[in-house]
Amino acid sequence: MNTVLYINPVGVVGETRAFSKAEIADLVSDYGLESLSSGDRQFDFWFTPTTRRCQRRVNRSATELLLAATGFTAKNVPLLRGGVVVATHDTDGDLDGLSWEQLDQLTAISRTLAQRDLRVLDRRCNRADAALRRRSATPAAVSAQTVEQRRPVRH
Repeated sequence: MNTVLYINPVGVVGETRAFSKAEIADLVSDYGLESLSSGDRQFDFWFTPTTRRCQRRVNRSATELLLAATGFTAKNVPLLRGGVVVATHDTDGDLDGLSWEQLDQLTAISRTLAQRDLRVLDRRCNRADAALRRRSATPAAVSAQTVEQRRPVRH
């Protein structure tokens, strides 16, 4: 059984099963699947670099877990968006499920983040989300071709 962690776009973490990279792509609901490995190469974080409009907000839970499991700092950790899958791999590099020990280890390392790192990451996430809101709130410019000229009609 290949148990993986799925962190949905709003940050809710759950266990599910995935037996191939295609199933991981289905979980994150997009194409262009990419992965980052933890510093000890024990955990793989699967995500997509571009997401649908509804999933563009920063996935804070996944980003915090990536920060805790890698050598990134709060200032340079990639801000993950959309759904993220955390799994592991075997010696051949093929997808493998997480063991109970690995799940416990992920839980333990997620608690190791310093308050300063959480504050820095929170500011970065807030800035990224605010920029996203500004871009989506800006109305699209209306081209001159779409505006109809109306002429008065005599009755």
